[in-house]
Amino acid sequence: MKNILFLVLLLTCIQLFAQPDTEVHLVDIETIDGKIQLSNPRNISNNPGYDNQPSFYDPNSILFASTRDGQTDVLKFNIAEGSTSKWLTDTPTGGEYSPLRIPEKNSVSAIRLDMDGLQRLYEYNPEDGSSKVIIEGAKIGYHVWYTPEILVATLLVENRMNLILCHLDENGKYRTIQKNVGRSLQNIPNTELVSYISKENSESSELKSLDPITGATKKILDIGKTEDVCWLPDGTLVAGMGNALYKFHPKNDENWSLLQSFPDKNITNISRLAVNVDATRLAFVAEPSPANIVQKQVDSYNAGDLDAFVNCYAEDVLVSNFPMDIRYRGHEKMRENYSSLSPENKVYDVEVVKRITIGNKVIDQEKVTGNGKIQMQVALYEVENGKISSMRFIFDDSTVSNPEPIVQTQMDAYNARDIDAFLETYTTNVEVYNFPHEAQYTGKGKMREGYSKFFESTPDLNYIVKNRISIADYVIDEEYITANGGNFSAVAIYKVEDGKIAKVTFIQ
Repeated sequence: MKNILFLVLLLTCIQLFAQPDTEVHLVDIETIDGKIQLSNPRNISNNPGYDNQPSFYDPNSILFASTRDGQTDVLKFNIAEGSTSKWLTDTPTGGEYSPLRIPEKNSVSAIRLDMDGLQRLYEYNPEDGSSKVIIEGAKIGYHVWYTPEILVATLLVENRMNLILCHLDENGKYRTIQKNVGRSLQNIPNTELVSYISKENSESSELKSLDPITGATKKILDIGKTEDVCWLPDGTLVAGMGNALYKFHPKNDENWSLLQSFPDKNITNISRLAVNVDATRLAFVAEPSPANIVQKQVDSYNAGDLDAFVNCYAEDVLVSNFPMDIRYRGHEKMRENYSSLSPENKVYDVEVVKRITIGNKVIDQEKVTGNGKIQMQVALYEVENGKISSMRFIFDDSTVSNPEPIVQTQMDAYNARDIDAFLETYTTNVEVYNFPHEAQYTGKGKMREGYSKFFESTPDLNYIVKNRISIADYVIDEEYITANGGNFSAVAIYKVEDGKIAKVTFIQ
């Protein structure tokens, strides 16, 4: 039972040092009547671009990688004053990531990714920003300090990371402890151990401990696909999923339980957790809401800012006509397609008329004005790692008859749980998909099998349409469904042909 939560923790593992828009958030920690409580959440980076990889310099200040003027440097934030204390690095020829204070020193270690492709671990003097390489010739991914002389780190090898144990007092000599590990390296409080995530099993990762003195490792628990955890002093683990934090004590708990969820829509895909030494504050990284990312690209387009527009998309963005008629892939093709976009040459303006957001997907009904014409279109966006990973279009077609009446008839029959009237709204060979184009089944026979039992066993079944977009022969409904005492949201994309629903694509 204890691992059920993490079997569904499909937190996205981003490529090392890819730079989505992220923010660093901070919460206060209290223990009241033996229960851990979090309060006063606030965005402490509040900076367009990449802000990530927080660690505490001391109980009242925090380090993180932050983008300024097109480069990534280490910033030290003063929590008590609520402002940045100073920038610790300024490297025009590269960028710094994963900053940590070196034990028993005022200096800071960080990974430097240089423009020439070198990626090494450096030590930085916080007073003057001077630096020196800590481990020569080693391409370090992530690291944690055990002592000022002993370092546990990940070494990038081919397409994986290996866990290494490095003795700096022995001229940087290191040995490999395990192949294929994750990025989360943490000192386990009140022990002489370091935790890491083993990825030897491709189906489900394991959280393990390492004794840096002996090199011995031991499994703590299965942890699914999660990438980030942190430890509280009492041995409680904290991890993020979506817009929530969860907790689990390996010795005391059978299941993961909710610690705190955040209603702020700009807290999604929580990752990169850190706790200060007296466990009074917890920092984490979150992505802005998918709707905000999509709106940013709309605003960039309307401003004629080609660079800002393209930067809203993933490098390998897929652009297609819905569902899978591929138009092109990638930034290069996108730049070619929008090459005339500039403040002087921009022809069209885009206005979002309606917007549906479900999970990481945003569906916009857009009015495009320009060249003396007004055109309607729908854009279906998927957002991953703070970037738009795909954009699918449906364009208006004035020759198509109104598709809404048959969809409304279908809805009324569904709410009445009238299986015959419900099926009458569909074509004989209706096709049912999960978004974007994953086939589920074909035909009324299969549909009857599933919905008959569902209608019979769900006396409270009902759904309402919160938002409806109609374009060409498509109707897109944002649905709020009640079933068996529970509620959930879904989106259904109906395609109508000759007055009947021929295809349905579900987003849940």
